[in-house]
Amino acid sequence: MENTLNPLKNFSIQPLLENETLMLVPLRETDFEALYTLASDPKIWEQHPNKDRWKKDVFQVFFDGAMQSKGAFKIVDKTSNELMGSTRFYDYDELENKIFIGYTFYGTAYWGRGINPAVKKMMMDYIFQFVSKVQFHIGATNLRSQVAIGRIGAVKIAEEEVTYFGETPKFNFVYEINR
Repeated sequence: MENTLNPLKNFSIQPLLENETLMLVPLRETDFEALYTLASDPKIWEQHPNKDRWKKDVFQVFFDGAMQSKGAFKIVDKTSNELMGSTRFYDYDELENKIFIGYTFYGTAYWGRGINPAVKKMMMDYIFQFVSKVQFHIGATNLRSQVAIGRIGAVKIAEEEVTYFGETPKFNFVYEINR
């Protein structure tokens, strides 16, 4: 059976996405300072494989990778226009008809408020028009993210070393959700 889904050239991995309360707005170079202000809290990165992302020079590498991915978003509260965090689509694989969602973080003021499931739902509702699988890299020691990704129905399918943009390889679990 022929795959009738559009190839990457016919869909964007950086559209404007929104629901009643949140917007995922394509990340721009001019967003660096505001996003870094949010990301400069070491608590955000405690369980992450790269615990130093709260440092400006390390975050700059993270941000450069976000810009080069051409799939990164800032997460904005529609009511207050507050910046809440960032996420991205990356590593589209046309042959396997899959894409990754990740590099997600939220300011601690937004933890435990149901924002992550809402963001992931928006992203998956959109991207499942074009791919059959979404995968997530979750740091092997990042229990907070492992629990969160399990809550939205993702299943652990593999363990592997992942080289994040501009960083040394780190051990990760791979989770997957099928359309």
